[in-house]
Amino acid sequence: MTEIYIDGDACPVREEVYRVAGRLGLVVHVVSNGSRPIRPPGLANVRMVVVEAGADVADDWIAERIGPRDVCVTGDIPLASRCLARGARALSSNGRVWTPDNIGGALAGREVSRHMREMGLATGGPPALSRTDRSRFLSALDTAVQAALRMP
Repeated sequence: MTEIYIDGDACPVREEVYRVAGRLGLVVHVVSNGSRPIRPPGLANVRMVVVEAGADVADDWIAERIGPRDVCVTGDIPLASRCLARGARALSSNGRVWTPDNIGGALAGREVSRHMREMGLATGGPPALSRTDRSRFLSALDTAVQAALRMP
């Protein structure tokens, strides 16, 4: 059975995921470390998972459980890479689909940005999510879920 995992602490598209999952009867795991309480949506198919605080604890929980028929929604590039390594699908909240072909470049770019921040250079944060991003996300989520559901 296909399940959706959300890296929940900073995910701006949880409601969109809930709607798609509800329509298709899929279980959603919203994983967070509790640093920013997430209000449960009160839906039977949504599981709120609060892990202990710590670097990568939520990522580890997802990476240990996700499988080839599952989808992860995350803005965390290393987590997306770990999900891809387990055969799962991964996409960001702006609709970017992570693949084995593009994840390496994204990881490298992340390292360059980290190095620039360590040098004291301002790299800025991600832009606010636009309507176009939400539309792209919904399309990417639908495509990823449908592909996962077709797997034998």
